[in-house]
Amino acid sequence: MAGPTRKIVEVLNGRTITPPPIWLMRQAGRYLPEYREVRAAAGSFLDLCYTPDLAVEVTLQPIRRYQFDAAILFSDILVIPDALKRNVRFVQGEGPRMDPIDEAGIAALDGSTMLSHLAPVLETVRRLRLELPPETALIGFCGAPWTVATYMIAGQGTPDQAPARLFAYRYPEAFEKLLALLAEMSAEYLIGQIDAGADVVQIFDSWAGVLGEKEFEEFSIKPVRRIIDIIKAARPNAKVIAFAKGAGMNLKHYRARTGADAIGLDWSVPMSFAQELQKDGPVQGNLDPMRVVAGGKSLDDGIDAILQGLGQGPLIFNLGHGITPQADPQTVAHLVKRVRGSGV
Repeated sequence: MAGPTRKIVEVLNGRTITPPPIWLMRQAGRYLPEYREVRAAAGSFLDLCYTPDLAVEVTLQPIRRYQFDAAILFSDILVIPDALKRNVRFVQGEGPRMDPIDEAGIAALDGSTMLSHLAPVLETVRRLRLELPPETALIGFCGAPWTVATYMIAGQGTPDQAPARLFAYRYPEAFEKLLALLAEMSAEYLIGQIDAGADVVQIFDSWAGVLGEKEFEEFSIKPVRRIIDIIKAARPNAKVIAFAKGAGMNLKHYRARTGADAIGLDWSVPMSFAQELQKDGPVQGNLDPMRVVAGGKSLDDGIDAILQGLGQGPLIFNLGHGITPQADPQTVAHLVKRVRGSGV
């Protein structure tokens, strides 16, 4: 007997669905009052990520409210450096911090205990698959090696990730070793999520946009390709979305060179270019999150433009990056209703 149809998986198989399935990056997050309650009770942000009872609850909150077509695991891209004992912590109002890494630190990295360290996250995935509605896809994720490396080198986020770019130029062998290790660990981690019940995994390269053409090939495409090659060799039916934020024209060959089943588009990708990219396969995106904050006509116009421009091909409707804390939950409800009403 065939299992339930999960629309996002169908789109990733190349099918066009009208109206398109929808989920939102960071849909379980600070714009929801029920999330803020759980976050306040959790202690630290990492405690929330590593406590399955709480991580399951906040993952399910937006599904209960909006019946999105997918839930995305509540976790963070920096759990891998945390598993590498880089003293990751989240400072209120300032974001993530960790011990900056140097050449000697890279040489000493040991990823052998990663899966035991991240066992609570995989337990969360297992529980979610049991608790989610059968028709709702479950998305796992990791950060792309380049993006994770930028935080490891600087010890925090920076405006243009200059510390990581400079390190890569000065110490190319050490930097290549770091990216290679992160690619191997990320692939193992994503396979663990798939085995625990994730239908789809997404690789977030949030800082791809600061790279030049040659660096994008070496630092973004090459390690993401390695991750996907390992996953597909071990789990041939796995579905992978790759999201290189800010990559612009570098997206032209991104799907072919990484092997991703779909590519995520940020809001700066022109519609004409998005349509070209969609000719080669499914795309995901790409509403400006600020339109959700603004609401009203600006939101409706943005939704309609994407549906008209990309709705005739394989599309997963999403934002061009994560939803922001200023978004009104009622406006999100309107967004979902308008996207779903487009097929009526």
